[in-house]
Amino acid sequence: MSENCEFKYTDYKNDLRVRWCPGCGDHAILNAVQKAMASLGVEPHNVAVISGIGCSSRFPYYMNTYGFHTIHGRASAVASGVKVANPNLHVWQITGDGDALAIGGNHFIHLIRRNIDINVILFNNQIYGLTKGQYSPTSKRGFISKTSPFGTVEDPFRPGQLALGARSQFFARTIDKEIKLSVAVMEEAAKHRGASIVEVLQNCVIYNDNTHEAITDKKHKADRTIILKHGEKMIFGAERNKGLVMDEDHNLKAVTIGEAGYTLEDILVHDAESYHVSMHRKLSNMEYPELPVALGVIRSVKGVSYDESVNDQLEQIQAQTSVHTFEELVNSGDVWEVK
Repeated sequence: MSENCEFKYTDYKNDLRVRWCPGCGDHAILNAVQKAMASLGVEPHNVAVISGIGCSSRFPYYMNTYGFHTIHGRASAVASGVKVANPNLHVWQITGDGDALAIGGNHFIHLIRRNIDINVILFNNQIYGLTKGQYSPTSKRGFISKTSPFGTVEDPFRPGQLALGARSQFFARTIDKEIKLSVAVMEEAAKHRGASIVEVLQNCVIYNDNTHEAITDKKHKADRTIILKHGEKMIFGAERNKGLVMDEDHNLKAVTIGEAGYTLEDILVHDAESYHVSMHRKLSNMEYPELPVALGVIRSVKGVSYDESVNDQLEQIQAQTSVHTFEELVNSGDVWEVK
């Protein structure tokens, strides 16, 4: 990241016309990523944006950076190769719930397990949009679509639960229309050394409009979501009078401060940096109407990244070997010349 240059978000935009549907949440996510990059001071030529297949995966076309539009479900694999081959690049993977969690599920979980220093932005609109409205791995049970005309009979993936199960060291969640929150979360993701997963609750205006409306509508968003901040009380509500406590069964419970004997002192403090993952799992799994949906950085712990380990290993081997070039390699051992 550059400390000597100041960038504007427009430095990361190019001249191509953005070809997403009017009103699509992807527009807001693109804006947030560009603003985050400007705030971080990352030179555009030091950024690579990798995508798979889907509406979200058109993202690289609209970035004034290096980019690679790969094939369905393989963005994690290609992004991993890019980062390991050039550890100095800031690599961002753009993917959707279908691209990452269905055909790309295996690559996704192993990117996380290896802790490769890649910023993954997972667009979750609970639908296949590009292929015209089939249900996805995150579609709700009973969801009616072209491939489930009588309603799905499957339970959906919870991206946070999946990521944490794969030993994710950074997981965060935001909403497409919440630009300020998205920028803050993406900045934290980029600063994290290792794999960072940011789930964005995104709206598809054509095939699954208002899928997140129960928690994103301005009328009741404050009472149905909670923005977590490390080291602060987990308080929410339009009047900031609600909070999270642990009940006698060690489950999270939403309470009103001042009622039923609960005081501010009873409200839990968010610790995103705890290595004990159980609380992070509870927070990532919260769903309305039982509990508010958690937004912000849920987990952020330090660890050794795969690309860092590979680079260290190569340096150690190179320091010990007498072979330093390809010519030395092919001429080592028994060599003869055929004339």
